[in-house]
Amino acid sequence: MQTHLKGRDLIDLQEWTKDEIETLLDVAFELKRERALGRPHPLLRDKVLAMLFFFSSTRTRASFEAGMAQLGGHAQFIESRTTQIAHGDTAKEIGEILGRYNDGIAIRHCDWGVGNEYIRGVAEASRVPVLNMQCDVYHPHQALADLMTIVEHFGDPRGKTATISWAHDPSYLKPISAPQSLVLLLPRFGMNVRLVHPPEFPLMSDIVEVARENARAAHAGFEVMDDFDAGFAGSDVIYAKSWGAMLTTTDESEDLRLINKYAGWMTDERHMKAAGEDAVFMHPLPADRNVEVTDAVIDGPQSIVYDQAENRLHGQKAVMALTMG
Repeated sequence: MQTHLKGRDLIDLQEWTKDEIETLLDVAFELKRERALGRPHPLLRDKVLAMLFFFSSTRTRASFEAGMAQLGGHAQFIESRTTQIAHGDTAKEIGEILGRYNDGIAIRHCDWGVGNEYIRGVAEASRVPVLNMQCDVYHPHQALADLMTIVEHFGDPRGKTATISWAHDPSYLKPISAPQSLVLLLPRFGMNVRLVHPPEFPLMSDIVEVARENARAAHAGFEVMDDFDAGFAGSDVIYAKSWGAMLTTTDESEDLRLINKYAGWMTDERHMKAAGEDAVFMHPLPADRNVEVTDAVIDGPQSIVYDQAENRLHGQKAVMALTMG
């Protein structure tokens, strides 16, 4: 267990060592036990977390707010469009000022080509930890909760196979940050990763190369595939969700045309049967039901999506307790 994490930013889990991530998991599981037993753990009494949102949220806002309350602190909700941020507050100014008012700053900014740069600009100017609640490149707290859920379900994840697949969903152009954080993180813990997507929906090439290197270092497998059906065969974890064709086109109408070109990429009972009866289905939510995944799968016995959602709370509490304590 690492004990030197106070003051650390969490923008990308790749910037944390495996030992440090294992510390996050240890603390997350302990805090989950404490909550289950009804034991209070006000580790951040009188601490305040500024939560700055440029992108709407349900689970992220609810879990960070609840987590800070359970840790004895307060979460301060700030919406970019209803504050002076919309009129010119810079990343440096936000880092300097909120870093003096608060004990931590959490930011959700998913605008393509903007979000990660903005969060890093705030972090550079801030005297307190900056936590990435999701940007255009990374979604570290979701990936942490996903790993926690896999460990809960399977125990040691080494040797297990995770299929991280694109899925059809024309409702809106979803960020690529969740699959990118997953393909980076899971191989570090010995999981074989299958990244499955149509040719027009790649992840960032430098992210994929780092993921390959993570797999090589951990003696795990890493494979990129473009066959949706083949990706399911014999896989232990099916993580199928939509993301936009950001690296192929900047035209939203063209992006939607490409999404609808692959309308058959939907997880159903037939696909889960190909994975096997012990396989689990995961999704960060919200899922577009009967478009990305059928009701029968997401509400079925192989689905662990609500365990994932719950573990957002416990994983984030671990991050806040260790970095803001």
